[in-house]
Amino acid sequence: MIVPVVDNGGQWTHREWRVLRDLGAESRIVPNTTPLAELRADGIVLSGGALSLEGSSAPLGEVDRWIDRVDVPVLAICVGHQFLGRHFGGRLARGAPEFGSVELTVDRPDDPLFAGLPSRLNVWASHNDHVVAPPPGWAVLAHSSACPVEAMASPQRPIWGVQFHPEVEHTEGGRAIFEHFLAACRR
Repeated sequence: MIVPVVDNGGQWTHREWRVLRDLGAESRIVPNTTPLAELRADGIVLSGGALSLEGSSAPLGEVDRWIDRVDVPVLAICVGHQFLGRHFGGRLARGAPEFGSVELTVDRPDDPLFAGLPSRLNVWASHNDHVVAPPPGWAVLAHSSACPVEAMASPQRPIWGVQFHPEVEHTEGGRAIFEHFLAACRR
C-alpha cells in the first residue's frame, strides 16, 4: 500500500511519514507542488504546516487542483485540515491558540477514524487558526473547548481532517487513528 505525505511545511511531516512506514505502508514525503498524476497512491496524507489560510484564498501548492477529483482516502492534518474546511465551503477563523496538550471530545465514535477510542483523548495541538464551521454536509467528529471542529469527515468520500497532530507520541490514540486511516486505504 502506497501512502505519500504531501508536505505543507509542517514541523512534524517526517513523523507522519515514519508512523505510516512503521505501520507497513510504503510512504514518501513529496512537496505540495506535486501533481496528482505523480502521486501514485492508495491514500494521501496532507501534512500540517505554519501557513495561515484564514482570510486568504492562497492555494496549498497543487492540492486545490486535484482534491476535488482524488479517488483515494485522504487524511489532512492541521493546515491540511484547515485547507479542506476552506476549500469545501467551511469557515476558518483565528481563535484561541492551542499549543501542547488539549483535551479532545469525540462526538462521533461511530466514525471509522475514531472507532474503539475513548470519548475523551489528550491530543497534541499546535495552531492559531481553526475551522469554526465545517463544509456543508460534513460531520464534526471531535471538538475541544477552544476549537469547535477538531476533526471532520466528508459525507460522500473517505476524506478526513484533524486539527490536532495524531503523529505525535503525546497524542492518545494517534497511532490507532493512522491504523484506521490505513484500513480505509486497503478497501
